[in-house]
Amino acid sequence: MIISASRRTDIPKYYSDWFFNRIKEQYVLVRNPMSIHHLSKINLSPNTIDAIVFWTKDPTPMIDRLDELEGFCYYFQFTVNSYGKEVEPNLPNKNEFIIPTFQRLSDKISADKIIWRYDPIFLNNYYTIDYHIKYFEKIAKRLKDYTRKCTISFIDLYKNTMRNVKGLNIAELTVPNKRILAKELSEIAISYGLKIDTCAEDIELKDFNITHARCIDDKLIEKISGFSLDIEKDKNQRLECGCVASIDIGMYNTCCNGCKYCYANFSLNTVNNNFKNHNSNSPLICGQLVEEDVIKERLVKSCKDCQIRLFDN
Repeated sequence: MIISASRRTDIPKYYSDWFFNRIKEQYVLVRNPMSIHHLSKINLSPNTIDAIVFWTKDPTPMIDRLDELEGFCYYFQFTVNSYGKEVEPNLPNKNEFIIPTFQRLSDKISADKIIWRYDPIFLNNYYTIDYHIKYFEKIAKRLKDYTRKCTISFIDLYKNTMRNVKGLNIAELTVPNKRILAKELSEIAISYGLKIDTCAEDIELKDFNITHARCIDDKLIEKISGFSLDIEKDKNQRLECGCVASIDIGMYNTCCNGCKYCYANFSLNTVNNNFKNHNSNSPLICGQLVEEDVIKERLVKSCKDCQIRLFDN
């Protein structure tokens, strides 16, 4: 079983104490996003967890506690964009804090275990194609020795995203504009020795040496862990998503980064209320159990492939 922590919220930044408590207790309760009173109890024992994938924009609270994950395989998806406070209001300064944090994390866990995400990309009168090209290179130059790969994606304007980005005057991202950006960003990445791929994009960019990503990546897990996995593609994700199966332990409307383009937050008031109701000692990421709740233990198992093959060492 692979744990995703989390596509729905920034667990390393806001809920690291809770996460480490859950690891110690070896279980977590997760509400069904479509039916909030139906909860899954997830086994977090080391014998069950094959890997943990962290998603974050600032893992500072977690960095000095990673020794508590000894024996676990894990890696980080770390987003470093070039947007300002009007887009990502609650993030520290990129040059002075976020990029040095990326470097410090990489020094601690190795460049193989930290993926740079530059996404989602959108355009307006300020964040132009030339702007993205200029600042992508500035970031790439500083991160080139601290990661192996950059994953990019283009903004998807879902209903709640449209509402949140209304004041940014986002322009339509045409296929020609996507290809121009992809070509330029790919050339920059390759010039700094970085691979580049796209997250859940249907556009084909092989002619620019850009592949389709697996953000939950069985091949990377096999590389950094030393064991093989027998695991299927995640059927709960979009068709364009290349991720293998995982269980997400986060919750929507709980991330306090405040990014305008976020698809996981629908209401700022709900986010604030949920965060106020967070208890790091609770099995739930926020709130408490109520009488209507129904808990069902989810049957999970390790996906390690222990079969001996002819050409195994």
